[in-house]
Amino acid sequence: MHVLSVSSLKGGVGKTTVALGLASAALSRGLRTLVVDLDPQADATTALGATRELKESGAEVLRLPKLATVKRAIIASAWETLSGGVMDLLPGSPKVVEFDSPTPTKRDLWRLEEALSRVETDYDLVIIDTPPSLNGLTQLAWTASDKVLIVAEPSIFSVLAADRAIRAVAEISKQTAGRLQPLGVLVNRFIPASKEHQFRLAELQQLFGPGLLPEAIEEHSAVQQAQGAARPIHSWPGEIAIKTAQSFEVVLDKLFQQQPAEQGKRSSKRNLKSAKNTKIKRGVSLESVLDLVDEP
Repeated sequence: MHVLSVSSLKGGVGKTTVALGLASAALSRGLRTLVVDLDPQADATTALGATRELKESGAEVLRLPKLATVKRAIIASAWETLSGGVMDLLPGSPKVVEFDSPTPTKRDLWRLEEALSRVETDYDLVIIDTPPSLNGLTQLAWTASDKVLIVAEPSIFSVLAADRAIRAVAEISKQTAGRLQPLGVLVNRFIPASKEHQFRLAELQQLFGPGLLPEAIEEHSAVQQAQGAARPIHSWPGEIAIKTAQSFEVVLDKLFQQQPAEQGKRSSKRNLKSAKNTKIKRGVSLESVLDLVDEP
């Protein structure tokens, strides 16, 4: 199971749009996919068709990250699956702000990691939609992730936020003994005819070099229309939707190209001593992980 956080430290850049586009690409390839909505606004939850009142959500899972709670909270999305894939959802809720402290405890940081270890064999890919901040929810999402995709739009404030995010990923990576790595910076809502966007894109290229993904997602109404209809972009009609869907497929390819050939399973409890100097194995007991993190 590969875990990707889709993040931005600035709101309004289309972070949830990117998360849903990648989920659509994964579904079109027949992957078993789980979307974890950690944004208190829960826009991803709405776009995946979970509009009815839910008894349990990500908030309950974070409070008690045990198998029974996780299984009860995860629901099937409303997206049609024609390719044999699975699109499930751990719904978002305003109640998750309980875990969005600017200074989360070490135990809180590993709560989502523990929850995902319960369903490791159920999914090929987990996509986490994080809040647009660096508070507790984003930190615990990154702690549970293999990769972080930073979403930026071609504007000065977004460029600065992307730079802060990349530096923050490096800091969180130290807590996971190097397991967490940036997938790169993805430009979203790009308008090719805009001179301002062209200038900011060049600025991003200069700042991040190869860390900037070459595939910019262009601004088109088809994306918002598909989300409003609770449908994946791959099922939306029209040439623009097809082109946009292909852009998300390129980004998904990048994710799996970077995936290590051998990935420590979350359920593995072996080689804890070697994990002190290498990568923390997923799914070890929470107490053991905290012991490893606390050691110098």
